[in-house]
Amino acid sequence: MKQKIYFDNGSTSWPKAPGVAKAMSDLLENGAFNINRGNYEGAYEVEEMVLETRMQLARLFHARDSRCVIFTPGITHSLNYFIKGFLKSGDHVLVTGMEHNAVMRPLRQMEACGVCYDRVYTAEDGTIMPEDVEQAIQRNTRAVIMLQASNVSGTIVPIHEIGEICRRHHLFFAVDTAQSAGTIETDMQDCNIDFLAFTGHKGLLGPQGIGGFLISDELNAEFSSYISGGTGSQSDSLDMPDYLPDKYESGTMNLPGIIGLHAALSYLEEMGIETIHRKKMELTKYFLEQIRILPGVRIVGKQDCRDRVAVVSLDFVQEDNAVAAFELEQRYGIMTRVGLHCAPMAHKAFHTYPQGTVRFAFGYTNTKEEIDQCVAGIREILHI
Repeated sequence: MKQKIYFDNGSTSWPKAPGVAKAMSDLLENGAFNINRGNYEGAYEVEEMVLETRMQLARLFHARDSRCVIFTPGITHSLNYFIKGFLKSGDHVLVTGMEHNAVMRPLRQMEACGVCYDRVYTAEDGTIMPEDVEQAIQRNTRAVIMLQASNVSGTIVPIHEIGEICRRHHLFFAVDTAQSAGTIETDMQDCNIDFLAFTGHKGLLGPQGIGGFLISDELNAEFSSYISGGTGSQSDSLDMPDYLPDKYESGTMNLPGIIGLHAALSYLEEMGIETIHRKKMELTKYFLEQIRILPGVRIVGKQDCRDRVAVVSLDFVQEDNAVAAFELEQRYGIMTRVGLHCAPMAHKAFHTYPQGTVRFAFGYTNTKEEIDQCVAGIREILHI
């Protein structure tokens, strides 16, 4: 049986952090009690773990207060919360040319409600220049929504400089950290981020189905709840609570997901995200050095490790990318992701639309030996 090599960490991390599965199993087997509802010891114990998870996320993203950490089913849900719950008719928004459909599809829907947007110029390697953002600001610009790192090319966006521009122009700044959370340092205060959307199952090494957002006091003051319902608090009122986090957390929470995320964050705190990032970038550098010299395959975006995360897309120039990905999996056990990666605008910027690319996203448990096997497989596919 051929060895399985997982290079699809851009879709979801695997393996998950040690302790994640056990923490979720222990909760389900020993007391999956509902918080904010049950007035008994077991429910209070679960509630304490949820609070600890909020505190971990507040530390990770340098938030002012753990109460500003809101849990959702995932980052797509979080971005919809901002786009559909905050933007109003007449508002103008700036985005990059690399945004995921988790941003672009809600924005397209909101066009029918009078919201408009423009794409900031994006270079062929995915680079965004802060001065281009500033020049694109209009009289009715309300917010800037940008990913921190591309899920296609791995290119990192200079959010610190863009956040400073937003501050000067009194714009709200929303950041999608799907490919960066748990990988590169992100400071909400230093980068002037008002809305930070995260997912638990990628760089944070937690389970699928849990994510959330962190919100600034300034944005919260102008933000209405997009989803309403029971919170277990102020149950005598038909109005939603106006305090955090209850203002945005209606219904029963994904407690197994949160407890799994708690275990993953504990592991990240113990290991240090810089240590994990360094390991992933060493693998990325090793991969790029070997791929750069191969004819018949093109590295999409940046050609080296500067200003990128451990995501690399390849375009097999004389082969069908889908066939190449299929052969890598069937013949060599190498799991990748092929296609447009829910980011068609990015592929248009990279001139890989509509064929897409084969994406390799490395994790903290991958090895150089696995990269060697992958490169050998690519060479055979290219008949080198």
